[in-house]
Amino acid sequence: MNYFLDTIGYKHHLHHPLMKRIVELKERNYADKDTYDYAPLDFEDAMDSYEKVLEIVGGICDDIIAPNAESVDHEGPTVSNGHVTYAAGTQRNLDAVRQAGLSGIAMPRRYDGLNFPIVPYIMIADLVSRADAGFENLWGLQDCAETLYEFGNEDQRRRYIPRACAGETMSMDLTEPDAGSDLQSVMLKASFCEKDNCWYLNGVKRFITNGDADIHLVLARSEEGTRDGRGLSMFIYDKRNGGVTVRRIENKLGIKGSPTCELVFKNARAELCGERKLGLIKYVMALMNNARLGIMAQSVGLSEAAYREGHAYASERKQFGKAIIEFPAVYEMLALMRAKADASRAMLYETARFVDMYKVLNDISKERKLEPEERLELKKYGKLADAFTPIGKGMTSEYANQNAYDAVQIHGGSGFMKDYTCERLYRDARITNIYEGTTQLQVVAAIRHITTGTYLAQIREYEDIDYKPELFILHQRLMDMTDRYEVSVQRVTDAKDNELLDFQARRLVEAAAHCIFGYLLLQDTNKDDRFRHSAEVYITYGQAEVNKMYDYITCFDIEKLAYFKGLKVTC
Repeated sequence: MNYFLDTIGYKHHLHHPLMKRIVELKERNYADKDTYDYAPLDFEDAMDSYEKVLEIVGGICDDIIAPNAESVDHEGPTVSNGHVTYAAGTQRNLDAVRQAGLSGIAMPRRYDGLNFPIVPYIMIADLVSRADAGFENLWGLQDCAETLYEFGNEDQRRRYIPRACAGETMSMDLTEPDAGSDLQSVMLKASFCEKDNCWYLNGVKRFITNGDADIHLVLARSEEGTRDGRGLSMFIYDKRNGGVTVRRIENKLGIKGSPTCELVFKNARAELCGERKLGLIKYVMALMNNARLGIMAQSVGLSEAAYREGHAYASERKQFGKAIIEFPAVYEMLALMRAKADASRAMLYETARFVDMYKVLNDISKERKLEPEERLELKKYGKLADAFTPIGKGMTSEYANQNAYDAVQIHGGSGFMKDYTCERLYRDARITNIYEGTTQLQVVAAIRHITTGTYLAQIREYEDIDYKPELFILHQRLMDMTDRYEVSVQRVTDAKDNELLDFQARRLVEAAAHCIFGYLLLQDTNKDDRFRHSAEVYITYGQAEVNKMYDYITCFDIEKLAYFKGLKVTC
């Protein structure tokens, strides 16, 4: 079983019409073909390369990563003398990925990368996550190389990116014991030494994924006397220089193969990445958006794995003389699990295409002046990438948790036992709606696109697509959902009360998401009828959810906020 070939969604999304534009821009009209013998000659050649690499990844997932997942979960990484040793299975996974040349594939060829767009890169993250979500954290931290490419100088790019492409590991060192979601509170000190002409880092970082990596991007306070985000800069730390030790590895609920470390920096030699004072304001925000797209992929992979485990067990397990998949209570759960997985995947690749378009045009703008049409595209896709990333990360991670929960429920008592994969998936999924920004923080990021109409405008664009006549009823239901969503937004914003807006924000964001997810599945069905089942199920579910939110919002009295705040509650 090849993980890439056994799922219809991958080739479907890989061959989206917008990919032709993305690939032409990424390849600069295939200019590299005269310099690199492995560069594509044209669009068809590029797509063939993506498919071949994805098939290789699908085979590695099936043959190596998935079979190692249980032992990795059991063994986990260890720390000795201030450094990490991976579980044996994790090391085998890393060796396989390196030997296949799958590190740094999104980086330009001049830095030893394959120059893949984000869509196939994220597709690999999706595949790997289905096999072992913990290992995806190690492979997926190649996003740090993207940040180096965007904001490092040419000397730094040439020194570090080829190392990442050769398989060296990376980490982003952001959080601290007193600075979790509030990164403005970071206090790790960066001091410049005139004599040595370099920076030295001192302090502690906590909850650092793959904290003993070869190359680190570190957020540190470079400006004396500051206590907010304007005093923070981004630094590159090379493990070869020493000065950082792993104090401990966190004993986590899930994703155990991925070492989450507490790091101690003692005069750790480092170099500035980009400009001073922009570490949080500019660089970390870009890094976090990249990481959130990766967590979306991780969530989709987990949703897919959970559905498959639930379906396989329900098909085999017999009760009262028949397989439990024949009982409505079970097949309803499975149908919704399948629909949520397909909807999540549709959202993932729609977002990835938006990010692809924005990033490649932004990159080209550093080489030459953009044409007027390109400037409009840059603005359009930049806004859509900014809007779709938080709502996508929030919803897909919640669905990963729901699918994992339902997979355990379908297994009954067996699902509570470590003998079954669903138990590990349940634990692994739990972090997805917490790290790289909780669901609540994704709502905070998304709500301005509710009030400014970004989501509604995009939904109306989806509404205007020419759908097949047999999809008329589904299309009509989505239009009804959108109308109720629009009324809900108007009801809240008309009150001109920020506290009410914050209180209702999650409902508004989820209502927008149900409309978007529903339309994306309708578009998938418009091209391939095999998605019809998921479209029917999801739109039925989404419509009921939007109606529920509409009723709650339109009936809500603003004075009731006091009860939720506890002002009138007595003990």
